[in-house]
Amino acid sequence: MTNLSPLQIERLKYQPKLPASLANGISSLNLIEGSATEAVANKEDIKTLFKNTYGKPMVTFQTSTESVVCEQKNVGVILSGGQAPGGHNVIAGLYDALKQANPENKLYGFLGGPSGIIEGKYVEFNDKFINDYRNTGGFDIIGSGRTKLETEEQFQSSWEVCKKLGISAVVIIGGDDSNTNAALLAEWFVAHNAGIQVIGCPKTIDGDLKNEQIEISFGFDTATKTYAELIGNIERDANSAKKYWHFIKIMGRSASHVALEASLQTQPNITLISEEVEQKNMSLSSIIDYISDIVVRRSEIGKNFGIAVIPEGLIEFIPELKSMIANLNDIMSTLEKDSKYTSGSDSEKISIIENTLSSENASVFKSLPALIKSQLLMDRDPHGNVQVSKIETEKLLISMVEEKLAKLKKEGKYSGKFSTQSHFFGYEGRCAFPSNFDADYCYSLGFNAFALINFGLTGYLSSVRNLTETAKEWIAGGVPLTMMMNMERRHGEMKPVIKKALVELDGPVFKKLELNREDWAMNDRYLFPGAIQYFGPASVCDITTITLALENSTKLASV
Repeated sequence: MTNLSPLQIERLKYQPKLPASLANGISSLNLIEGSATEAVANKEDIKTLFKNTYGKPMVTFQTSTESVVCEQKNVGVILSGGQAPGGHNVIAGLYDALKQANPENKLYGFLGGPSGIIEGKYVEFNDKFINDYRNTGGFDIIGSGRTKLETEEQFQSSWEVCKKLGISAVVIIGGDDSNTNAALLAEWFVAHNAGIQVIGCPKTIDGDLKNEQIEISFGFDTATKTYAELIGNIERDANSAKKYWHFIKIMGRSASHVALEASLQTQPNITLISEEVEQKNMSLSSIIDYISDIVVRRSEIGKNFGIAVIPEGLIEFIPELKSMIANLNDIMSTLEKDSKYTSGSDSEKISIIENTLSSENASVFKSLPALIKSQLLMDRDPHGNVQVSKIETEKLLISMVEEKLAKLKKEGKYSGKFSTQSHFFGYEGRCAFPSNFDADYCYSLGFNAFALINFGLTGYLSSVRNLTETAKEWIAGGVPLTMMMNMERRHGEMKPVIKKALVELDGPVFKKLELNREDWAMNDRYLFPGAIQYFGPASVCDITTITLALENSTKLASV
């Protein structure tokens, strides 16, 4: 690599830390098995679909005094789905463990995501290749993609490619849908006696791929700190100019973990949480009333400015919109095959949609601004769902709050000014240089993935936990992928998928927001986290997220 910035040069030198068990060497491990596991829901359906990989035990690694024999193994690795800081370090950890076990081992990277293993597009890694990407952000080492692995033809093609390269294990680095791919591929390989293992690694900045054994997905730490820096900068500007309300939408496809964590780090005036909206059955109008009330009350004390943080997936949690979108997702799978619809203009498409939706959902759809209607009809994601990141929810809320305030002004109940700025923070955080935490965590996940391979396991997710302690005290192991699965509707059919972990409204993280919400609404308690710190006192540069700290302190208190 050429033309490196000073920070790039320094980050390439950073040496990631490992849990003590892994740091003692890949050949000095002992595998400890726990009890058998079962799916989180729809147990019989999942068991039927995964006859060969269901019910496996959780495992952990401990240091062994006996050396484990490391036979030669060639491994393929795939980056799948959206980018998350630290993916390169997962590959670096996998590579280092693989070479440490046996210098003859080879690591192949499949290009462009899952399609790479289907089409046989790959590169072979060597020291120079890997060293250029250590501790860097992005997925550009091999690229990523969103191809689903689900058909017999895809599985067969993947097997043929693996046989050609002598690959005996595949590591899929991805989120819940990508690791559902991993579970399906693992099951197919076992069912066909392919002799190829499949291991997953938990990636997503959304923070919704977690359970007791997967405390957090990688990338969440870096992304939330990056967004918090940006929000803090805007808060400082708002508090300086004192004339704008900033509506900030933050990435997070379904769960609100990112918005919640970023808000705890910055303490804005308004934070909407999708899961709360759904639980309280808050209509769109009630959300507008809530925001407008704070705007009015702040204006009465001379504060015609503020910060509102909005989770990306909010629109799917508002009851009347959730029902309408679910109806829309179902009918779109049919309409996209209808030439009359596909060849129509935007206005014609909208008319067809309004006449196809149920009467109640059609009424909701008609009430939306034309801009939002058009965005709802954009191309679906690979699972047949609306792409919520393309729906400008922040602008929808601004428009509706403006209408509400205009009405209140006519009634003599509001005399302030409401000037706004809208923002969407998404791509700014997905490829940032990984924080020290993510650099260490990702390297450990990759190193641990090969340990699972070396013990002959398949259908597992690489697990490193006890993450609020120093890295040497982290616990390495594996979680069966089927343990995290349930059945959900996709493209109008029930499919096995890894269940998303949403914000727990009775958990300590949300409770902290809830406790402070009114104070932060009226008083400017803004925090300015600044840039992620890579160097300096450990109390600054290695501090964990508030989410992880609160969740783990609660676990310890209950023991």
